Amino acid sequence: MSEKIIKSDKEWRSILTPETYNITRQEGTECAFTGKYWDHHEAGDYVCVCCGAPLFHSSDKFESGSGWPSFTQPHSSLVAEKVDRSLMMQRTEVHCDRCESHLGHVFPDGPHPTGLRYCINSASLDCKPEEDA
Repeated sequence: MSEKIIKSDKEWRSILTPETYNITRQEGTECAFTGKYWDHHEAGDYVCVCCGAPLFHSSDKFESGSGWPSFTQPHSSLVAEKVDRSLMMQRTEVHCDRCESHLGHVFPDGPHPTGLRYCINSASLDCKPEEDA
């Protein structure tokens, strides 16, 4: 179990870009097909941009056609879920359990083996390339 990362709003604003702050701290979203990882194909770990927690692995990434990076499953238990009732509908929001950073949403329309599509904002992630063996 990892230790929670808690910062004030002022601290988050001082270390994040305005776009990253809006997405991760205010539950915003980036426009489809604009994020740095929607069409990214390098092998590696996708980590939380706010705290560095490992969240997803490139082996679970797939082309959903949605314009956002999509994964079939989290790479760690640090991806947590909560109900999102905004936009006059009910969805399942996913966030980093260590720092509460908003990542995106999970939908039940993904491919096998899980049938899930974790639709994640690029601005909430950093990709750490796999080390050369």
